[in-house]
Amino acid sequence: MDTTALRSSYDRLLDVAAIPDLGNAADGGWNADQILAHILSVDAGIASVALGVVSGARPAFDNRISLDTWNLDRIIAEHSGRVELIDHVRSQATVLCDIADQLNDTAAAVLVPSFLLSNDALVLDQPIPLADLIDGLAENHVPAHTRQLLDLRVPGNT
Repeated sequence: MDTTALRSSYDRLLDVAAIPDLGNAADGGWNADQILAHILSVDAGIASVALGVVSGARPAFDNRISLDTWNLDRIIAEHSGRVELIDHVRSQATVLCDIADQLNDTAAAVLVPSFLLSNDALVLDQPIPLADLIDGLAENHVPAHTRQLLDLRVPGNT
């Protein structure tokens, strides 16, 4: 797989995450740390699925654990602050991209049963090719969370 777009998406996200004084969401949504914890959870899940496919397993992907506030709080508590969260996202994104770079066409085409929720709405409940699951990070998931982080900028501190 070609992960050029995915790596670029992560670079942009990490640049935005490093903006000082990101505030809270006006709508009561996630703060920057929760967004980063969510990304860590999603990325670990997708990396696990990709490695499972390569090993011959037929894993499924379900993003509900990455939406669970208890799980997000647990991930945040395991880090000493935003800088450490950002560093962990950076290293895990590299691992995920490195795994994806090594997928052959056969592995990338394996159908992965996938269940995705977003804002309490069902987005997907069907098998999709592993490549589409990974490419969806670059095409939708990471850019959406980058915009979400940008929305947390405190007026006057941009």
